[in-house]
Amino acid sequence: DDDEDSEPRVVHPKTDEQRCRLQEACKDILLFKALDQEQFSEVLDAMFEVIVQPQEHVIDQGDDGDNFYVIERGVYDIVVQKDGVGCCVGQYDNKGSFGELALMYNTPRAATIIAKQEGALWGLDRATFRRLIVKNNAKKRRMYECFIESVPLLKSLEISERMKIVDVLGVKIFQDGERIIMQGDMADCFYIVESGEVKIMMKSKTKADRQDNAEVEITRCTRGQYFGELALVTNKPRAASAYAVGDIKCLGT
Repeated sequence: DDDEDSEPRVVHPKTDEQRCRLQEACKDILLFKALDQEQFSEVLDAMFEVIVQPQEHVIDQGDDGDNFYVIERGVYDIVVQKDGVGCCVGQYDNKGSFGELALMYNTPRAATIIAKQEGALWGLDRATFRRLIVKNNAKKRRMYECFIESVPLLKSLEISERMKIVDVLGVKIFQDGERIIMQGDMADCFYIVESGEVKIMMKSKTKADRQDNAEVEITRCTRGQYFGELALVTNKPRAASAYAVGDIKCLGT
């Protein structure tokens, strides 16, 4: 592990057009969701383009894992050997990622991935993947578990249920003054403050202020505190609005 930490930062130069394509391919990759902007940028720097031909084996079952792959385009069969016979158990169609299990758990490749047509992938080497993704995800997961345990609303849940919430938490960045939730809207998520400060505001109940849509500050939330959960529980519209005070980072479901 120490050797991985001391690995030099890997940078594969890219044109602006390549970087745009790479960002688009990576935007919905679950493993990258817990990374902050700096870490995500470092991952993008380290990734390299791989053009594959029809019937090319990208990885082979039983091999050691060398890279993690994100699909930009192309169709790829997932083939598993059973009793010496290759069986297609699934397919990636122009999106998704593969190859992480062998890198995360130091096990041989569990399947063979075969390109059905010409395609494009983005690879991330083993050392960078382990340094940035595996270690960061483990660290973030421990932190998220602590946050979730501090939410009274969730204390009654079984540990397995709380872990499911941890699994779907994603980092959301808000700029100074940006409205995070709006009073009156229906709720679809709640937020935990990871860093920064959030101002909770309600529309004033005085007649004059109501006409001006004036808002009154109710409270502020800082690291580890949460907001937006009541509307989820009551199934009623948001009772207040929330605004970022300075640039902030939240965890959201």
